Amino acid sequence: MGNRLSKIYTKTGDLGETGLGDGSRVSKTDLRVEAIGAVDELNSVIGLLVEELKTIENSELEDIVKFLRYSQHRIFDLGGELSIPGFEIINASHVTKIELNLDRLNSDLEPLKNFVLPGGSRVIATAHLARATCRRAERRVIAIMGDPSCRGNSINSNAICYLNRFSDYLFVVARSCAKISGINEVLWEQG
Repeated sequence: MGNRLSKIYTKTGDLGETGLGDGSRVSKTDLRVEAIGAVDELNSVIGLLVEELKTIENSELEDIVKFLRYSQHRIFDLGGELSIPGFEIINASHVTKIELNLDRLNSDLEPLKNFVLPGGSRVIATAHLARATCRRAERRVIAIMGDPSCRGNSINSNAICYLNRFSDYLFVVARSCAKISGINEVLWEQG
């Protein structure tokens, strides 16, 4: 890749519009732009989670770190997909890869008997923050489909499945971090 970003500011967005990957201009409040932003925010939180995990010296976390880093690339791809209406890059094999990693992690955990709250340690709370951010990104992507004013309303169903499954994976990452670190999960207490 050459020097594509030799100048960071362009001033083309100073009036509240931005360019999509297909060259069209839309409002920065367009639902598609909101979805792209939510996916970008998810990628940032995953980066934070990876760096938090790397501070814990435990070889059991290495596979999680490796898969999260791989996932950052796919999430970046998803942002690119959203920036070009009608373009698809996320596919069923990406969803399957999450499911395989999720099943592997979840097989080592005790079944849930109560709701789990974010907390217990910084890394566990960060994993839950990533999960909640992923859920918001999923809602923003789904919102594009339901709004008739959005240009190119078709959304890749695999992209929605990807975000849905990835948020489940992040929940299991939080639980796995608690188990691996020997920290009790914070369980919800009724009323």
